Amino acid sequence: MLADCLHDLAALGPGGLATLLGTLFLAGLAGGATHCATMCGPFVLAQSAALADRNAGGPLLRRLAGAALLPYQAGRMLGYATLGALAGGSAGLLMLASGLRFVLAGLLLLAALLMLGQASTRLAQWLPRLPKPRLPRVLERRLGALLAAPTGWRGVLLGLLLSALPCGLLYAALAAAASSGSALAGAMAMAAFVLGTVPALGAVALLGQLFGRRHGPAMRLAGVGLFLLNAAVLAAMAWRLLA
Repeated sequence: MLADCLHDLAALGPGGLATLLGTLFLAGLAGGATHCATMCGPFVLAQSAALADRNAGGPLLRRLAGAALLPYQAGRMLGYATLGALAGGSAGLLMLASGLRFVLAGLLLLAALLMLGQASTRLAQWLPRLPKPRLPRVLERRLGALLAAPTGWRGVLLGLLLSALPCGLLYAALAAAASSGSALAGAMAMAAFVLGTVPALGAVALLGQLFGRRHGPAMRLAGVGLFLLNAAVLAAMAWRLLA
């Protein structure tokens, strides 16, 4: 039974994990354009500027690869997947210890509420206020050097460090990942979420502030719709677990 907390992929029932992965991927798409591009934009632009100087005059493929910030994205993927594994494994242990299946349903409902908070400014006022994104001072001192040369393992480390930033959207995704009930499924869920955020962050790296100015309002409107859809799907999954 303990092994289920590590690699069980069926805690949410038939098709449940696939639905969760799709929902978190859409949440990443919505959040990437409306939230991550703003919150992580300065870090992305700093890396893009540093790599532009290095790759200036180089082959087009090399310049595009630099703008994609692949090491940084790999670090984010590793960091968020680790958080998802911890959340999913912990929820699975709690369900195993208590024997209460509605623990997973409660996590899905919490994720749905947090997704609604991302969609609705009015609802967000009733949710707990999160601290401003900030890393411990010992890690902040490392950022300058990493941002100046975000290549190879330095870029991966930068992504790992920044995955520790407190973020309402991250907590919503983690609540949903925890509902998967196992470490493996939680890691997969957060990996899907990160994949969804990659297009918007890549666009910021390539187009800089022009992306936000020209497409920001339309992307925010589309993001609200996707967040509402995510909340509805997560709530429906919770209802199915309780039925």
